[in-house]
Amino acid sequence: MALSGAVGGLFGLFGLAGRLAAAPDGKSRDMTAIPLPPVPLSQAGRAAHDLGLAGLLGGNLFGRLALHPSVTEISDQEERGKVVNAAWKRYGTVNSLSLIAVATGWAGARAAEARDHRLSPEERRLARAKDVLVGVVAVTGVASAVEGVRFARSAPNGAVPLRDGDHAAVNASPESARRKRRVNALGAASLVAEVALVGVNAALNQESFRRPPTRRRLLRR
Repeated sequence: MALSGAVGGLFGLFGLAGRLAAAPDGKSRDMTAIPLPPVPLSQAGRAAHDLGLAGLLGGNLFGRLALHPSVTEISDQEERGKVVNAAWKRYGTVNSLSLIAVATGWAGARAAEARDHRLSPEERRLARAKDVLVGVVAVTGVASAVEGVRFARSAPNGAVPLRDGDHAAVNASPESARRKRRVNALGAASLVAEVALVGVNAALNQESFRRPPTRRRLLRR
């Protein structure tokens, strides 16, 4: 499956970045040190990372707080399912690109300018927390996408009868109802991880801002 290959590639990149970040002398055992990228490239990577996180969290919030409650305006329960599934299918491209941007942006930073030896002790603690959260966002995001596709395919044309955007109707098949519960649970876990990632990201940026300029330059060498 192409999705599985992409996920494997992301986690392979993350593993390499983690080994490089943790190496005390800035090198892994089997690779030479990666030189710091040009500033414009780092800025582009950070912008892509932040936009990706905004896309993931914004889409999750919009779906839960706006789209799902609003489909009750549609009287036909099967039509509700078609609309919800069609909307998430369209947004799937945004979610996929956002997830890639978040994961690769942070992996690239950890492999170069955000290696442990370039960070203060507090920044190092926050960076390792961010490592975990980016991984959780990736796992829950991919799992949500896979289960969402399976849910949509549990009825022809995605027309799963829905009571609202979050709950299957009583006349939905047991398989559809079960998959909807899984999608909801994975979506909630993804939302919690994304909010936590925003918080850790903000704390990491703030910690860097508070570091004295001289010490910041020394640690960057």
